Amino acid sequence: MPISFTCPHCGKQTSVADQYAGQSGPCAGCGQKITIPGLVSAEAVEPVYAPPARSSGSGMIIALVVGACLFGVLVCGGVLVALLLPAVQSAREAARRAQCSNHLKQIALAFHNYHDVYGTFPPAYIPDEDGQPKHSWRILILPFLEQSHIYDEYDFDEPWNSPHNLAVTNQAIPAYTCPSTPGGMPGSTETSYMVITGPSTVFDGDKACKLSEILDGTSNTLMVVEVFGTQVNWAEPQDLDASTITYPLGSPGGNSPASRHPGGLMVALCDGAVRFISNDTAPQTFHALMTKAGQERIRPGF
Repeated sequence: MPISFTCPHCGKQTSVADQYAGQSGPCAGCGQKITIPGLVSAEAVEPVYAPPARSSGSGMIIALVVGACLFGVLVCGGVLVALLLPAVQSAREAARRAQCSNHLKQIALAFHNYHDVYGTFPPAYIPDEDGQPKHSWRILILPFLEQSHIYDEYDFDEPWNSPHNLAVTNQAIPAYTCPSTPGGMPGSTETSYMVITGPSTVFDGDKACKLSEILDGTSNTLMVVEVFGTQVNWAEPQDLDASTITYPLGSPGGNSPASRHPGGLMVALCDGAVRFISNDTAPQTFHALMTKAGQERIRPGF
């Protein structure tokens, strides 16, 4: 295989036999000494591979893809939370309402156990020497709510808000607080439950009522109703006056049965049943429920 080479001095191109590879001699063109280059085998030459060209925008594309994925995850997560939140809140309210119903059942049972012992329901209050409310029915039924230790410490010779009695009643009674009220957390001393007082009701001031006197039927007569926003201590002898009940029901802090349950409130009837009634209950229907012997006709289911 001939070797072609170029003289580095004069540029003359020359071809010689491969047997002269590596030998030196004069250039045929200029006479300068040159060395004939040797043969280079194809196996000895390592191929050089150029790295693939990197696109300047590839990093940005990757970042955009990752960012889009993260954004999608966040959006999907936000939508999922938005969808689940109402369900979670609804489940929590259902649990609070069930607990409130249980509190009223405990109170209603305490009323009936009181009646079994004394022959009457407790009066709305025990009066002082001037006929003013001195002790609440919520004090009187404590032994029937497994709170005898508080009842035994309470001094009936002193008013409910005497220093001694305030120290005793500063303890929370779980059955007297609805968990849905703003003050419904454990440790609250605000009452969520009151009776309705008045001459035609079951709780006519300091007069005790017998079951036999409820001529309208115990399933059609109110015993205890929910209230909220009144800031009334559970031991305070204060309840709702039937003559000043305001409508529609559900107004917080006023002289109206109310609750934090959406759309209505829980009540206990004189037969011990607990019902949920709407804030839109007609005034005449609610008035009929307040009276014990009014002989009013009440639509089944209210």
